[in-house]
Formats: sequence, structure tokens, C-alpha cells
Amino acid sequence: MDEINQEPDNELPAQSPSGAQIAAFFDVDNTIMRGASIYHLARGLFARGILTPRDLADYAITQGKFLISGKENLTDMAKVTENALSFVRDRSVEELAALAEEIYDDIMEDKVWPGTVQLAHAHRAAGHQVWLVSAAPIELAQVIATKLGLTGAVATVSEIIDGKYTGNLKSEPMHGPQKAQAVIDLAKSHNLDLQRSFAYSDSHNDIPLLTSVGNPTAVNPDAQLREFAQTHSWPIHDFRREHLVKRYAVPAATTALALIGAGAGMAVAAMRRSRSKDS
Repeated sequence: MDEINQEPDNELPAQSPSGAQIAAFFDVDNTIMRGASIYHLARGLFARGILTPRDLADYAITQGKFLISGKENLTDMAKVTENALSFVRDRSVEELAALAEEIYDDIMEDKVWPGTVQLAHAHRAAGHQVWLVSAAPIELAQVIATKLGLTGAVATVSEIIDGKYTGNLKSEPMHGPQKAQAVIDLAKSHNLDLQRSFAYSDSHNDIPLLTSVGNPTAVNPDAQLREFAQTHSWPIHDFRREHLVKRYAVPAATTALALIGAGAGMAVAAMRRSRSKDS
């Protein structure tokens, strides 16, 4: 049976006994934010005439697969990364950062999972560093981290020459084992105790990230991660169920109550008419 938690742990250790700091690492897509952040970015770029309808359609297909399956397809991710690089080529770092911030406010803010953000803020309140670890472009991941009041982000980095993007990656996409290595590198440069640190993700592709810390947690997990988490007795937070309840069950219950109320009203009216005839 899953442990479905909707509230963060009440007691989080403030610091490692060794004096090293504790950190929490969060995946972004379907963990912090519903769906793929780069697709939301693409929607914003399309609205501003930067992407073509065909570009957006490609993103939409990938987004649809992601939402339906809950899994990241590596081939699709490679295609999305390639498309992303094509639209930043010859654009300045400042331009993309400004666009990412504007699009976050317009589109992405409403897509964050409140439950996951609450977890992240609980870590910040405990004095922990909180990092996003994402395959999204670093400029976008950093905007999300800043907007949510987190420490920072590690993400996919594009090559920049003379302040403009070349359309090439500076290194491999931040995915799978690369996330785990990024966390190890952060631990060295920021004096972090990984054994006492935390990690959160929805995808089985992030098992290397999750197992690189002492306190892994599955959030909105895909089927493979759910099974892995259950086998290893990891906590599971599923905020999708809360979302569905609010979106469908509550309106349905309201409708049912309205129908019951209407039915009761009709019954009372019928009784009154019957009594009136009898008298």
C-alpha cells in the first residue's frame, strides 16, 4: 500500500552533525510543475511569433505523450532539446532570460503543484538549500527557482559565444545519470551532506538522482518509479489525485447536491399541492 502524503514532514533536520549543509533536490517536469516546462515555454514563444505552428505541434505531441504515460521518452527529449536549441540560436542570453520570466508569469505559474512547492518551502524553512535539477534549459530552470524562492538550479547548458547562443549544447542534457553527477558536484562545491539530503522526482529515469541521497521520495511517480519506491519503502506523494479530486469530484459533488436539493424542493412542492387539493 502506498504512503500517500499531502503534507511535508513536520520535523526536518536543520544541519548535518558534521557541520555540512543539508539540501533538497527537485526534478521539475511533473514533479514541481504539471507537464513539461519546455512545452509551456514553447507555447509562450509561439504566442510571441518566435515559434511556428509546426514547432508548437511537435512540442504538443511530446507533451501529450508525457501527460498520458507519465514517462519521459529519451528520443522525444532529444528532439525537444534539438528544437529548443534551434530557437535560441543567435539570440542573446538576456533576451531568453527575459522571455522565460515573462512566460513563467503568463503560463507556468498556474501549472506548479502546490503540494510539491510546499515540500520545497518546508526545506527552506528548515535552513536547507533547495535546488532544481532539470533537463530544461538552465535559463528557464533558474527563473522557476527564483520565482519559487529556491536556492538555484542545475540544468541543461547551451553553448554561448559573445553573449549569444550558438544552437549547440555545452554538455550533455541534464538527464538520468547526469543529474546524479550534478548533485555530487554540487555537494563538493557547496559542502553538502548527501547522506542526509533529500531528492524528489516523478520519473524512473531519475532513480540515479534519487539514490544519490539518503532521503529519496517519489512525487507523482510513473509506474516504474512507484514500483521501485514501494520495493524500497520510499515515501510517495501523489498530488495528481488531489488535483483530480478538485477538478472533477468537487464539481460533481456540487452538481449532485444541487440535484438532490432540486429534487427535495420538487417533492416539497408536490406535497403542498397534494395537501391543497385535499383541503
